Amino acid sequence: LLEIIRKENVVLKAILTTHHHWDHARGNEELAQLLPGLQVFGADERIGALTHKVTHGQELTFGAIRVRCLFTPCHTSGHMCYFMWEDDSPDAPALFSGDTLFVGGCGQFFEGTAEQMYTNLTQTLGTLPEDTKIFCGHECTVRNLKFALKVEPENEAVRAKLAWARQRDEEDLPTVPSTLHEEFLYNPFLRLTEEPVQRFTGRTEPVEVLRTLRSQRDNFKKPKERPNPQAVLAFDWGLFGPFLEKK
Repeated sequence: LLEIIRKENVVLKAILTTHHHWDHARGNEELAQLLPGLQVFGADERIGALTHKVTHGQELTFGAIRVRCLFTPCHTSGHMCYFMWEDDSPDAPALFSGDTLFVGGCGQFFEGTAEQMYTNLTQTLGTLPEDTKIFCGHECTVRNLKFALKVEPENEAVRAKLAWARQRDEEDLPTVPSTLHEEFLYNPFLRLTEEPVQRFTGRTEPVEVLRTLRSQRDNFKKPKERPNPQAVLAFDWGLFGPFLEKK
């Protein structure tokens, strides 16, 4: 991030943090030390270096950029999404959805309920303008769409998006952002009233469809052993380098 700031010759004024998990907020403290006066916005006291606690519906302004804070508890109890736009701009608005809404999927229910996620997806986020660009917190599009294809094997939108995502993945290109309009076509977590999705879950009540979908997704080709997050981070930082050098 600091390299990008130097390259673009800009000044970092504020950080909008969706939630406290280390893979979303671990740089906050160091950035706050390096850049005195840095503002850190979020809805959870567990967020590192937090200076401004925001609430649902609160609006912030950074130059021409307008930000509306959208509270989406479930993945964590203090998860906040950020809807951003500029008045009189031809560009589509953007949603930074953290670990609530993904391309083709939704976040795990670590600290919340299916009822909360249902509200998040159908009321808080699902009612935003359809051209809204969805910038989620992780690139797990291919895996999400493989599950979506299992849920709706006849859905051509899922097939097309999965083929596109695989190609992007092979070329090491991002699959983010999508648009909210697209998500309604292939994301099963936004298609809870569709007959094929209900048939797959064996449920018809939307919250129960969502609950069953998330449970099925959690167990979808689950790796036998997940890598330790700290070990992955150590590899990223090159801490194992001295032990891996060839003789």
